[in-house]
Amino acid sequence: MDAGTDTRDPWTPAAGVQAADRRPCDLVTVPARQGLEAVDILRRGAEPAVGPVLLVGRCDTLGFLVPPGTADRWDVPGSACTTAGRRPGGAPAVAGTGWLLPPGDGGPVTDPARLRAALDEAARLIAAADRRR
Repeated sequence: MDAGTDTRDPWTPAAGVQAADRRPCDLVTVPARQGLEAVDILRRGAEPAVGPVLLVGRCDTLGFLVPPGTADRWDVPGSACTTAGRRPGGAPAVAGTGWLLPPGDGGPVTDPARLRAALDEAARLIAAADRRR
């Protein structure tokens, strides 16, 4: 992980995160390249719209916390959405993860519609960049 990455246990609340922030959530996972582009897109908007984001494994996957129920209707190619249980502090530990954006640094969770749009835009940007190589 790079020097700007928070490496504490991913389910330990950041300073200032209250017990009320332990609501249920789902987790959308995407390849890191597409996920990092999506984070940039979401943060550039008129209203920054990205919640906590996990770096998973060897930093080859990103996980976006999204509202519960998202997994029931998520169908974005190249990604997966699973029920994660409770937000930091109440969810089971996930080995080999760290925070890219810890709880408290972003919004409560990422809106699934905005995430879908950002992932679509990120895929188009990546495809265009790859064609130029």
